Amino acid sequence: MIRGDLSGTFGAAGFGSTDLFVDTPGGRLFTRVWRELHGAVEVAPIVLIHDSLGCVELWRDFPTKLARATGRPVIAYDRLGYGKSDPYPGRLPLDFIRRQARTEFAALRDGLRLDRMILFGHSVGGGMAVAAAAAYPDATEAVITVAAQAFVEDRTIAGIREAEAAFGAPGQMERLARYHGEKARWVLDAWTKTWLSPEFAGWTIDDDLSSLRCPVLAIHGDHDEYGTRRHPEKIATLAPVYGQAAIIGDCGHTPHREKPENVLRVVRALLNSN
Repeated sequence: MIRGDLSGTFGAAGFGSTDLFVDTPGGRLFTRVWRELHGAVEVAPIVLIHDSLGCVELWRDFPTKLARATGRPVIAYDRLGYGKSDPYPGRLPLDFIRRQARTEFAALRDGLRLDRMILFGHSVGGGMAVAAAAAYPDATEAVITVAAQAFVEDRTIAGIREAEAAFGAPGQMERLARYHGEKARWVLDAWTKTWLSPEFAGWTIDDDLSSLRCPVLAIHGDHDEYGTRRHPEKIATLAPVYGQAAIIGDCGHTPHREKPENVLRVVRALLNSN
C-alpha cells in the first residue's frame, strides 16, 4: 500500500517532489519522488539506493540535479532501519544486500508499479542496485554504481575501522541521529559490525553481476577512502552486456556530492547512448 499521492508528482505542472510511504512486510519505507517539468511519464525513472549511513535527506540536492539533467523522474527511499522508514526488525543479516533486493526493494517496486527502471546505488547501495537488477533483469534498463564495493578489500576494512573510531568523538552520534533518530546506533552497528565480521570477508557481487542484462556504469573517485579502482574495474569487466568504469579525479567516496557535474555528465552519456 502507498500512503501519499504519487500521481500528483508525476502529473503536476512544474518541478517538485512528493513524499510518501510504501508498506512492506517488514515495515514502512519513506520515499520521495522528484520530477522535471518536461519529463516524459513514459521514460524509466531512476531509483536511488543509499549507502550504509545514508537516507533520502543525505542525497541533498543531487536528485534534483539528476532529474533536471536527465529529464527523468528520480525516486529515493530510506531502507528499513534508516532515516524516516520504520526500524529494521532485528539484526542486519550477513546476506542483507541480496536479501533486501528481493524483499523490501521488491515491495517498493510493486508499490510504485515500476515496470521499467534505472538503478543508481551509492557505496553498498551500488551492490544492492546490482542485486536488484539481477532479481529483475527484464525491468532494469541500466545500473549505475557510485563508489560501490565489489568485494571486501583491505582498504574497505581500514576505512571502516577508522570511521568507527571517529564516531567515538563527542557529537558524532548526535550528528547521525539528526537523520536517523533513535535508530542511529543501529545504523552505525549495522555498517561496522557487518563489514568487519570475519564471516562477511568472502562477500562479492560476482554472481549477481553475471546475471545482468543491461549496461553498467561504475563511477569511482580516485581517492576513495573505502576502495581502490579495482572495484569499478571489476564491475565493468564482469558486466555481461556492457560495462564502463568512470574514474573521477581528485575525488573521494561521494562523487555525487564532490563532483556532481562529472557524475551527471557520464550518466547522461550512458543514458543517451541506449
